[in-house]
Amino acid sequence: MNEQLLEVKNMYDLTHTLAAPLLSSVQYPWEVLPKLGDFIRQLGPTLGPEYKKRGEDVWVHESATVFDSAYIHGPAIIGPNTEVRQCAFIRGNALVGADCVVGNSTELKNVILFDHVQVPHYNYVGDSVLGYYSHMGAGSITSNVKSDKTLVVVKGSGEFGDIEIETGLKKFGAMLGDHVEVGCNSVLNPGSVIGRYTNIYPLSPIRGYIPESSIVKTGNVVVTKRPEA
Repeated sequence: MNEQLLEVKNMYDLTHTLAAPLLSSVQYPWEVLPKLGDFIRQLGPTLGPEYKKRGEDVWVHESATVFDSAYIHGPAIIGPNTEVRQCAFIRGNALVGADCVVGNSTELKNVILFDHVQVPHYNYVGDSVLGYYSHMGAGSITSNVKSDKTLVVVKGSGEFGDIEIETGLKKFGAMLGDHVEVGCNSVLNPGSVIGRYTNIYPLSPIRGYIPESSIVKTGNVVVTKRPEA
């Protein structure tokens, strides 16, 4: 398998995130995870006056809607026209883009959400990057620590050959490319990397690399989408 397919440049349109300088400085998207907190602390004070400081290292755009029962711990940035709904729990190191939905009882920790990302209902998203217009169905989560607590290795196989990339990370949830759709109550296991324009059926346990423009069907059957007519 061509490891270049997992590189930042082949998964994301960086014009849709304030994290573009950070992401463009690395080869693989998960390499930003240990750097995200410091990046947000440096970026926040440089944002325009439309970003209002709310507590320590928290910047919220004036057009964003944050419900009173939501909790945001810094460092965090919430972008324009984004909704942070009732009882959302943002634990820090979160860069949330424009026109996003962080839903009721959704928990975020050490994440980048590109513009137009939706995590709208009972989601846990930790140590992850979610690309432009990606969406996680109700109850779908990222699992970010292996049960044996060993370091995460990204694995995959397919028409391009086998892949095995050591990340050096103990905590690594999922990297979702642009326009990824994750079905309800799916679990993205540690080290999941999902290429652009992929759809995942509900109740799917995902592991490793899924190529772009795929459909993951019941039973983890992966097929390539048909070209549009």
